[in-house]
Amino acid sequence: MTPIQPRTLGTCYYPEHWDRSIWEDDAQRMVEAGLSWVRIGEFAWSRIEPREGEFHWDWLDDAIEILGRAGLKVVLGTPTATPPKWVLNKYPDMLAIDAQGQPRKFGSRRHYCFSHLPYRAEAGRITRDLAERYGSNNFIHAWQTDNEYGCHDTVVSYSDAARSGFQNWLAARYGDITALNKAWGNVFWSMEYDDFSEIDLPNLTVTEPGHIHQLDFMRYSSDMVVAFNKVQTDILRGHTDAPLIHNYMGRIVEFDHFGVGADLDIASWDSYPIGFLSDRLEASDAHKQHFLRQGDPDFQAFHHDLYRAVGRGRMWIMEQQPGPVNWAPYNPAPLDGMARLWAWEAFAHGAETVCYFRWRQAPFAQEQMHAGLLHPDSTDAPALSEARQVANEIKAMPDAKTAKGDVAIIFDYASAWAWFAQPQGADFDYFRLVFDMYRALRRAGQNVDILPPDAPSLDGYSAVFTPGLMTIPDGLRKILQSTETPIILGPRTDTKDINLTIPTPMGPNVEGLDVTVRITESIPPTAKFDLKGGGTARHWFEHITGDAETYIETIDNQPVLVGSSGLFYLGAWLDEAGFDRVIQMFVTPHKMPAGVRVRDTDTHRFWFNYNPHSVTIDGNEIPTAGVIWQKL
Repeated sequence: MTPIQPRTLGTCYYPEHWDRSIWEDDAQRMVEAGLSWVRIGEFAWSRIEPREGEFHWDWLDDAIEILGRAGLKVVLGTPTATPPKWVLNKYPDMLAIDAQGQPRKFGSRRHYCFSHLPYRAEAGRITRDLAERYGSNNFIHAWQTDNEYGCHDTVVSYSDAARSGFQNWLAARYGDITALNKAWGNVFWSMEYDDFSEIDLPNLTVTEPGHIHQLDFMRYSSDMVVAFNKVQTDILRGHTDAPLIHNYMGRIVEFDHFGVGADLDIASWDSYPIGFLSDRLEASDAHKQHFLRQGDPDFQAFHHDLYRAVGRGRMWIMEQQPGPVNWAPYNPAPLDGMARLWAWEAFAHGAETVCYFRWRQAPFAQEQMHAGLLHPDSTDAPALSEARQVANEIKAMPDAKTAKGDVAIIFDYASAWAWFAQPQGADFDYFRLVFDMYRALRRAGQNVDILPPDAPSLDGYSAVFTPGLMTIPDGLRKILQSTETPIILGPRTDTKDINLTIPTPMGPNVEGLDVTVRITESIPPTAKFDLKGGGTARHWFEHITGDAETYIETIDNQPVLVGSSGLFYLGAWLDEAGFDRVIQMFVTPHKMPAGVRVRDTDTHRFWFNYNPHSVTIDGNEIPTAGVIWQKL
């Protein structure tokens, strides 16, 4: 069992951006505001090593000493997300290449290809330099590897390094070219190869490449992220006992976060609710207008629950939005109270620490329009008072673990890659499907756990949902036969094998559940299947046969939800009313006003009001953008 960790707050700080004369004052103000943690260093390579082999440690030594002596715990980042120009001059072929064959050039950040082995070694070298100097430093209480893997579409690269690396990866996976040709179905369109060296990357083809070719390249690309991160964690483990962390992002599925997380101690993520609402969420104009200054009421919670699973129970927010950001299509300011609400929502979902990004707004460069806890002139920005309020509330609130979920969803990155390679519909997106199911569970007032596909047990839940799981792993298949928990498979679950081929017998091939998907339809936005009793199917509809009992069907008698012996199959992507009907078959929903969400810890129930107006629930008024809690 993971021990209960105290709830704490922190911030992200860039001493290299500010004159040395204000560092002490900044540190003192952070402590006075109730902050405990400060992250530094993740973009500072050019100031640490401005030229190869020429190290300037004095300023970083000073910064760590000043922050630590003020009482702050330092998170030190490895600076490998921003290699200096001299590194690129040394390795001009280290840049990632986009699908059109164009380099992702210097002048911003994340300008490297994960497959480039000399850069991987260079990243390991600077990590070792930092670890040797600061690994035993008493003021450093955690380390962050790199920064935001996958941000800016930087997982997949079509470089020469990726091509040769992919060929070697394929040779190791398949053993001989005949096996690859069979697995990929290369007899189709005369695509057979005589040697692994003939295989190119799946871009710039006349029409779509082979789906398994694309899927294997995504598997390979994910493995390169895992390998890159492991170089750093292996080095750090030899020099420090402090926990190792990476800061993941919202709605990034191009690499397996569980794979990266296996080499880390804590999963953190960077939470930007208003930016994500505008930039990363399919929703109606009315929905986005209603939540314009609050963010979607489920997007943050989904990632809290996901990264709590990635971190095996340990999760932080490494960057929390404090005000307007600079990178979304539109960047409104949060309503008063949201910086407090977002922090408490994270804590209710199991976060140990919430760090606001950033301490002071920068007056220069790409992120100068990104708000901080201080304005550029060092006066207090609005979120600082809310951070102080949270810090004071933490003192009065006993530490507690987030409660075990009432229900669970299985989330599988490999399925996201599979359906990207073979979407079969312009709007079929794995994340979107899973998120729609998650939102329905949240509307019903359920505490949700997110599980990996290799979870050792599904016991103790009212129900477990597996939307869009491409292939049921052998371990999970065995669990399905032994658990007493109702399992709702589908849509599009276990309908392909690991080579993205239609299996025989056709899926889902689950013992005890007599159902087969015979025909699949992707549905344009202008069409739908109406359900008896209310709700519709949209985006995706499967024609299913078999002797399983029908629980929900269309108005023309086509089965939609069928089941037997505690196993169920959902053959359609439903609208809100349809998903609500499915979920109410397995749980007793809590009646809550629209825009209000609930999460339990072991000791308290928290209500979060994402509405731009006050609401009343169970006789308690929750103010606009407010949070209240009640002891259980």
